[in-house]
Amino acid sequence: QVQVLESGGGLVQAGGSLKLSCTASGLISQITAMSWYREAPGKKRELIATITSTGIKHYEDFAKGRFTISSGSGKNTVDLQMNNLKPEDTAVYYCRPDGVETSWGQGTQVTVSS
Repeated sequence: QVQVLESGGGLVQAGGSLKLSCTASGLISQITAMSWYREAPGKKRELIATITSTGIKHYEDFAKGRFTISSGSGKNTVDLQMNNLKPEDTAVYYCRPDGVETSWGQGTQVTVSS
């Protein structure tokens, strides 16, 4: 099984930036892709972006132009750079690996004030 640990969240003013990081541990060699999700209060958890093990990236429409997913400094890490943040980006952010047995991590809280 693969475990994940998200970090980097915090409180930021609208228009600001944050960089989230996710570190996976366990059977990381079997991971085929890593994705970032978010869950806002009262809303369903939604996909933000995915990066495959070969570096192919996919973004949901709302994330294009403001969010950038990338492989972190380690083989088992993935980052999410978020720019020009808006109050509606307030949510708990989660990462999740594909291709392996896993469970949701605790996430990292992002709060954007207006």
